[in-house]
Amino acid sequence: MIKVAFFDAKAYDKPSFEQYGSLYDLRFKYFETKLNEDTVDLAKGCDAICVFVNDTVNAAVIDRLHEYGVRLIALRSAGYNNVDLPAAFGKIHVVHVPAYSPYAVAEHAIALLLTSVRRIHKAYNRTREFNFSLNGLTGFDFHGKTVGVIGTGKIGRIFIDICRGFGMNVIAHDLFPAKDSGIAYVPLDELLEKSDIISLHCPLTEDTRHLINAAAIEKMKKGVVIVNTSRGGLIDAEALLEGIKARKVGAACLDVYEEEADVFFEDRSGHILNDDLLSRLISMPNVIVTSHQAFLTEEALNNIAETTVKNIRSCFDRDGMCDNELCYRCGKIEQCRKERKEKCF
Repeated sequence: MIKVAFFDAKAYDKPSFEQYGSLYDLRFKYFETKLNEDTVDLAKGCDAICVFVNDTVNAAVIDRLHEYGVRLIALRSAGYNNVDLPAAFGKIHVVHVPAYSPYAVAEHAIALLLTSVRRIHKAYNRTREFNFSLNGLTGFDFHGKTVGVIGTGKIGRIFIDICRGFGMNVIAHDLFPAKDSGIAYVPLDELLEKSDIISLHCPLTEDTRHLINAAAIEKMKKGVVIVNTSRGGLIDAEALLEGIKARKVGAACLDVYEEEADVFFEDRSGHILNDDLLSRLISMPNVIVTSHQAFLTEEALNNIAETTVKNIRSCFDRDGMCDNELCYRCGKIEQCRKERKEKCF
């Protein structure tokens, strides 16, 4: 039986993982704490670890895991910016879940956008107090508006399909355009200048960190709506706040935040929030923040568990091959999976 230390465990994680774990002879040891240098000792005696987006898997943690004989880091997410892949190369294999429910994330982005533009959250609060005034609730039609989509992977393309259903004009930017997709790709500056709405659907890398910064916001239309359901680090939050205060940014819909690790996924309602920047963003009347919940559907949780368990099982089978291994050797990380014929190392 393969023993797996499961970090940052939540109640909604366990049913699906228990179901698939029993089918594939895996035993999970659940820890509510996040993985970091102070908690890595909890992985002693385990063959693999299972981590999420806010676990810290840096070089120091990886060295300790390697010392304890841990052979696999299994991400139950698509993103892997919290893992030091160069440090893991040659020591511990790393796998992820490239697609669990792109519909969940794309639909949540649209839900945030609709809620913000049509002031649904404000109307909900009013009517619960029997205030039926319409003052201040004026929105705008999606039909005919231009939406700029940055990143056209599975989630981005589904988001585009939904936007087209509203009759929106779609332009996009991606370093790796989808071939024969019918998507109108434009340079980033053109997208920033022409879009009424900008939605981010790209991974967080050194090249995309603070992609939306003060200079980018300056190029945008006055009143632009920014949506981010990808990674918080794509947006310079200080610059975003200044853009909102200057009335340049008309609204922001955020499911992620750069410094979310110590805040999101936890109940902080009885505590003073020490993050002044997040507090100020939440206090803005034209900002909606959800706590990294875009992925949270029954279908997605089931797919995450099934794929993660299969990833772990395949890595411990005879040849150790896993299609979802993050390969650092060739530098292509994900792109090499189509041509891969052996383990990364």
